[in-house]
Amino acid sequence: MAPGQLSLAVSNEQPMRLEAAFDCAPGELVALVGPSGSGKTSLLRSIAGLLRSASLRGRIAVGDDCWFDSGKGINLPPQARHVGLVFQHYALFPHLTALENVAIGTHGSGNGNGNGNGTGDAQRYAALFERLGLLGLEQRRPAQLSGGQQQRVALARALARQPRVLLLDEPFSAVDAPARQALYRELASLRASLSTPMVLVTHDLAEARRLADRVVILDAGRSLQTGTPAHVFASPRNARVAELVGIQNHFRGRFHKDQPGWGRLAWGSDVDTQVQLRVIDKDKIDDGAAVTWVVAGEGIDVAADSPVGGLQNRLRCELLELLALGETSLCTLRPQGLRQEWVTLNLPTAQLRGMGLVRGGWLQLTIAPEAVHIMPLRPELPAAASPAVTQAM
Repeated sequence: MAPGQLSLAVSNEQPMRLEAAFDCAPGELVALVGPSGSGKTSLLRSIAGLLRSASLRGRIAVGDDCWFDSGKGINLPPQARHVGLVFQHYALFPHLTALENVAIGTHGSGNGNGNGNGTGDAQRYAALFERLGLLGLEQRRPAQLSGGQQQRVALARALARQPRVLLLDEPFSAVDAPARQALYRELASLRASLSTPMVLVTHDLAEARRLADRVVILDAGRSLQTGTPAHVFASPRNARVAELVGIQNHFRGRFHKDQPGWGRLAWGSDVDTQVQLRVIDKDKIDDGAAVTWVVAGEGIDVAADSPVGGLQNRLRCELLELLALGETSLCTLRPQGLRQEWVTLNLPTAQLRGMGLVRGGWLQLTIAPEAVHIMPLRPELPAAASPAVTQAM
């Protein structure tokens, strides 16, 4: 294991079922992404030593230091783990000043009273307050601070412990957009200067894309896929991961090998009206295999209807539904010849107006072969209730 790297592999039965594993290198930010109840916060609590469960099994270590090993009976208490934890709702003490809230996180290091009066502590706190834009606010209580300032105090408290791991539990969800952008900048600045593993819990996919080096997709306590945001969001391992990363629906079809490096995807349930899509063959799917597939939004092109036909992966589609949502409109399209399949796109309203599109009209949809991601159709995967392709524009 690399020096300072966080490594986790745990399982649990009660109170939260867990079966997860990931690592986080020094200076790396890993985002835990998943729906409510997926185990994100429970994993943070297990790292911090706050998850009290007799059924917890596995190992948690930072570098060569083992914090938890059920097989060896090792389970360090929270105060011995040197973790900095930033809670979603700050968890500041309302009767203490900002400085006292930061100092209490170090358990009174320096002078033993937690007020930060020791010379070394005072200098360290002053540097933290300056670094996080909190100078002049030391004697204010939480009620006298804005949401963004409270969040900075909570971050300063976590950093005051000089943590070996920094844990962030949805730290930006309770602040407004301007404060959130400022906090993003602070986090980016911290990452540039701290060699500390950082684990972020978030339900915001855009936030995970923007901030994380890698994401861990969680569902019902299980880690389903780990990788860079670009890879996981464009190439989900299975239909459930595709749903969790924002591709709400998917298609089914049958894959056929073609010339070397290329394949053909038969789309549609009616053999007489199946659409054939040209796709890239990565030599991971057997010829004739039943598959499920999704497409990256940036690989979809929409144009006005025209008599030009026969182009690769170009489909003529009827506009079944058009719902204006301000700058974007939700469109439901049905490819010509496919009676039981449809496509859902979020398109700029101005673009639709420029094309003169109305309900019942027709347009051209082109799917880039490299944007199609094909997955084996496993028996345990749930059937798609309403197959669609989702495009974010």
